[in-house]
Amino acid sequence: MSVEIWPPIAPEQLKIEEDATQARELTWLLDSFQATLLSLKHGLEECYALLAPIDPGSTLVLSTPRAELVKGHVTRVGARIVKGTIHTKLRTTAPMTISINPAHPIHLAPLVTLNTLLTQAVDLASLCVTEGERKRQIDCQGAAVFLSSQLRLLAQGIDEAAAILKGSPTNITEFKPQQRPATANTSRPSTAVMEASVVGTSSSINEGGWTQYSAASKSFSPPLSPALSFHVTIQDACLVLHLRALEPADAPVHLGIKLALAIGTARRLEHDEAEKVFTYVYHESDASLPHPGLGQSQPYPTRGSRSTTSKSACASSESGEVKEVYVREKVRVESADPSLLSMSTKLTALSNTLGLARRNLAAVMGEEFEE
Repeated sequence: MSVEIWPPIAPEQLKIEEDATQARELTWLLDSFQATLLSLKHGLEECYALLAPIDPGSTLVLSTPRAELVKGHVTRVGARIVKGTIHTKLRTTAPMTISINPAHPIHLAPLVTLNTLLTQAVDLASLCVTEGERKRQIDCQGAAVFLSSQLRLLAQGIDEAAAILKGSPTNITEFKPQQRPATANTSRPSTAVMEASVVGTSSSINEGGWTQYSAASKSFSPPLSPALSFHVTIQDACLVLHLRALEPADAPVHLGIKLALAIGTARRLEHDEAEKVFTYVYHESDASLPHPGLGQSQPYPTRGSRSTTSKSACASSESGEVKEVYVREKVRVESADPSLLSMSTKLTALSNTLGLARRNLAAVMGEEFEE
């Protein structure tokens, strides 16, 4: 079935009419875009508000299911854990109470990066609203090209923010074996030195994982022992705490322990990081704490700050003490964060709205839609 125009129109006139129709469609679409852009801007501002450092913050319970290895709570304000008390009964260490030092809060590296991304997304959405309207009044075609490029950048920022809340792939750690040094402990001949690296292309401060960004000793009162790694990250919009009991790789092993392990009367705790040597960086100060930018006194990025934190974090990590360690025991505790869960849902909805708007704009402009 075909559609014919009657009376017939000359090809030259038909091309003129098609261009005029496309111009009217583009004008109508750009008029309706203003409401969509304002909706995106308000939605991003709501996401930003969910991460704002507003007291009293969110108090989250940390408890191991069906066990009492870890019991306690922490309070998150913005991208920091400002206080908390955690009682531990690990199998390889004495029972202890870990208290967060309010004078040196723990900065959550994924949320610091998320705050920066949301800041940039809100600024970009505001630019699209103001500049898009100004350009539309001058040249609709130029406004469409401008919005197409800016909305593509905005979509990338929202996707990166959602990926941080999901915790994948930037939180997936890949272990690469290295040759053991000649001076290393030979009591475990089957072990290999492992270096943690992050799978994925994200440039966030979260790269390096727990071996580089475990919480600093000064963040606890009294200071935490070097034999325990306290690492907090984000996964599936939940706060995830990993406690690792560490043992120096070159520590001598008692003959009785060797014999007990050999005959099977004693055995080490089994987990996914057992019998591997890690290069661990022990910090006296917070390696995730970004340095304030020019004219900025905030402890982490806020609205209007576009500076990244990876360079400052790497510079801080260079001053830490580097050790080769075994992970004797590993405990994972997960606590759902209502604010982060709400933000994840909002970002998904904003991504769908933005994707539909970009597809409509590409269709009217006669271009291929790029994800």
